[in-house]
Amino acid sequence: MTGPAPTDADRRTPDGTAPARTGPGAPAGTSRRALSPPAPWVRTRLRATPLSTLLGAALAFVAVLLSAALPRAVDRGTDQALRSFLESRGTDQTSLFVSARPRYGEQSPQELDEVLATLVARTAPGFAVAPSGPAHGTSADARSLATPGLAAPEGMPPQLALYHLREAPDHVRLVEGRWPGAASTPGGPVAVALSQSAAKTLGVRVGMVLETTTGQALTTVKAEVVGLYAANDAAEDYWNGDPGCLTRACLTQTPSHPPIPYWQTAALTGPEGLDRLGDWGEGGTRDFWRIPVDTGSLRADQLRATAKAVASYVNGPTATRLTRETHRSDLRVTSRLPELFTLAEARRQAAAPLAAMGPAGVAGVAFVVFCLAAGLTGDRRETELRLLLARGGSRAGIVRRLLAEHAVTVLPAAVLATVLAVVLLPTPRLAGTLLAAAAATLLSLLAFPLRAAVLLAPPRGPGPRRRVVAELLVLAATAAAVYEVQSRGVAPAGTGVDPLLVAAPLLLALCGGLLLARLQPVLVGALARAAGRGPGLIGFLGLARAARGTARRSRPSVLPLVAMLLAVTTGGFGATVLTAVADARLQAAREAVGGDAQLSAPSGVLPDALTKAAAALPGVRSSVKVWSDDNVFLSGTRAGRTQISVIVADPVEYAKLSGAVGRGRFDPAVLATGAAGTSGATIPALISGDLAADDTTGYQLRLENGGELRLKVVGVLDGTPARPGAKSTTVVLPAGPVLASVPQMGPPNYWFALGAISQHRLEQLVRAEDPTAAAERYRIRTSAASSAELGSDPLQRSAERLFWASLAGAAGFALLAVLLTLVRAAPDRAALLARLRTMGLRPRQAVWLILTESVPLALAAALGGALVSVGAVALLGPALDLSTLVGAKIQAGLPVLVRPVLTQALGLAVLVAGAVLAEAAISGRRQITTELRAGDQR
Repeated sequence: MTGPAPTDADRRTPDGTAPARTGPGAPAGTSRRALSPPAPWVRTRLRATPLSTLLGAALAFVAVLLSAALPRAVDRGTDQALRSFLESRGTDQTSLFVSARPRYGEQSPQELDEVLATLVARTAPGFAVAPSGPAHGTSADARSLATPGLAAPEGMPPQLALYHLREAPDHVRLVEGRWPGAASTPGGPVAVALSQSAAKTLGVRVGMVLETTTGQALTTVKAEVVGLYAANDAAEDYWNGDPGCLTRACLTQTPSHPPIPYWQTAALTGPEGLDRLGDWGEGGTRDFWRIPVDTGSLRADQLRATAKAVASYVNGPTATRLTRETHRSDLRVTSRLPELFTLAEARRQAAAPLAAMGPAGVAGVAFVVFCLAAGLTGDRRETELRLLLARGGSRAGIVRRLLAEHAVTVLPAAVLATVLAVVLLPTPRLAGTLLAAAAATLLSLLAFPLRAAVLLAPPRGPGPRRRVVAELLVLAATAAAVYEVQSRGVAPAGTGVDPLLVAAPLLLALCGGLLLARLQPVLVGALARAAGRGPGLIGFLGLARAARGTARRSRPSVLPLVAMLLAVTTGGFGATVLTAVADARLQAAREAVGGDAQLSAPSGVLPDALTKAAAALPGVRSSVKVWSDDNVFLSGTRAGRTQISVIVADPVEYAKLSGAVGRGRFDPAVLATGAAGTSGATIPALISGDLAADDTTGYQLRLENGGELRLKVVGVLDGTPARPGAKSTTVVLPAGPVLASVPQMGPPNYWFALGAISQHRLEQLVRAEDPTAAAERYRIRTSAASSAELGSDPLQRSAERLFWASLAGAAGFALLAVLLTLVRAAPDRAALLARLRTMGLRPRQAVWLILTESVPLALAAALGGALVSVGAVALLGPALDLSTLVGAKIQAGLPVLVRPVLTQALGLAVLVAGAVLAEAAISGRRQITTELRAGDQR
């Protein structure tokens, strides 16, 4: 019995088009050319599924945009961090200083300009001169002035240096008198111009002749002040690090003990006074050229080449050529730039592994999402693909057509995303952007064609051990990575990002996902059995479906679990790092300040009214007044007499301060008990560890004010808050007995407090106490302001922004993974709900059924991710050093913090549960209605 004759539809080619009819059965007058051409495959497929095409293009666009933006954001962050780090050091530390002895007989302003042109010409390439421009000229050393009537604190006369600055007229303005111009009379005074601020401080007037004497010949050298000038902008970079105090008079101190203050300033001479500078300076004169490097044009990726060029300029082939070209055999170039470059590179390398963990987690979650999307598309089009294969299409041909189909949508979206990333984040580097965008584009382009190739592959026999072997390989790789990181620690600076440190948390999350995929069916099945013994059926049905998966899979898919665990692990680990950095930064600020607030009088005392008013400020929990003296001698030590630092404070309040700061903790009862058990002037004392090795029975203290105290040592301290970071020998005494024995102690000079104290309010209080001299007499510090200062580094801010962006990206992709899982299971779930609807299932019960089926996945992933995050911190934390992110040197290690991990895990679980509820409420009813209308075709 023969069947019906094949139609054109049955004779379609694998691309879905009908063959042309040219045989005898063809209509008369027709030929191959007369038939209309077949519709193109790609256009037909795109028109058939416009929504899925649009969603695929959107997913590719987002993935490529994030991939292309990541390296550009990192580049911008590292460049900004480098430039900010160098700019914070000031022009004096980021300049090239060139000096040489004057060429007597050939000394002229033009010769100085010619040397400057030669020096500037050798700065390119690699580094350029800053827009503020160079400074050059000739200087003569400072000399003491013997003119009577000048300001001389404690009888120490002021000192004056002389400069000839070529660029001075562009940066100053004349306010009185004239500029030094005419050649001075041989043997007469040198004509100079002095800054108006310095003249006011020293008591100098226009026309005054300033006298000084040379050291041995007692020859009087004079300078006549012919004009006064003022800087156009004393804060501009040209005056940064002004060594000669050209814009003001500087109050400095002698190196003697005790130091004696004196005023120091400098005056300007004209070109005609160059030959007279040698008479002024006892040490002679020096020609100098300061060339500021343009830190705003430096790039982190070119830092090594720039450092090499600067090193050659300072002490290398370039320096040798400069000596020859300038005809200055004693030309000397100095700069702190090589040292700063090394420090900046070490900072970047230290922060790179921590900053790379978040993006790596996002990449892992995105990879899982693309696998899920490819699986969903494969389930939807599996029948179509198998039909094409059965009609004679080859697997390679079908895959090529699918590749072309996806290229039409993915490639334009990828190009648009890359261009958008380049426009939104401008940076001169493109290589990293193009590589990352190409990787994301390939993943978007090949995910479904590869899935189709697997679906169309010839069936293989059952291999139950393949999954076990793969899981064991992942477990072995994870154990090896963790062991290696724990054994050797983080890779040393200069070796780039440590791949093991970045991969270890992701491998741990992958292992957790695989283990959870094994345990979830068992645990959820037990819950389903327990729910089955109850009166309702909804919970049992939902949990049973969650335990055994859908009808198309024998077990729940591992990919959604891996995606959520990667997201929770990335979020938990990153949140732990950020929380630990914030806590460590606050603790470092507390140690630097000595508490939450410090008020001190470095050269005086604190009035009692001021300390009482400060203690009454809002936010102050406790406060303590401290008497501190560094000029105290302790008798009876191994060396006979030892200079020490003495801290006198109330034992109870100072013990609270020590406990909060974490340095020098002690029991206040020790000092109180010791005081009660002593007699006369014997005072209980806590000493630093370096004094504990001596015989402490004969210790006697002699204060600077003449008071003498016999000490009874009652304990040893490892530090004290009033001396943050100090390594000096310290003795802590109780205030009551000391003040009773030495009445001349007077008011305290330090005040410390704990609590949420505003620095602004404390400054207002001090200004109200003494408006005229508050800034000079008192010093105010708070832990909040110090912590904010530590965290103001752009390198830290860039790493923190990258962490938070990674957390947001990982959470978004994990949510998308859950939604794709729901969409993938939607047909089977809709069929079940339609059947139950005919049996009387209410809409509210349908939503509850969807939740009980989907929420266990979110809860299991959240709990498992939290455990994996804690495990990752416990295993990898000891190898991490957060000093670079903190901004201060701290002990290496990352503590286990439960709160940030739980916050991330529960937040993601709530987000996923909300998405599931929204999906059930929006699409559940529509799916049930469609299923009831069409009938069950399964």
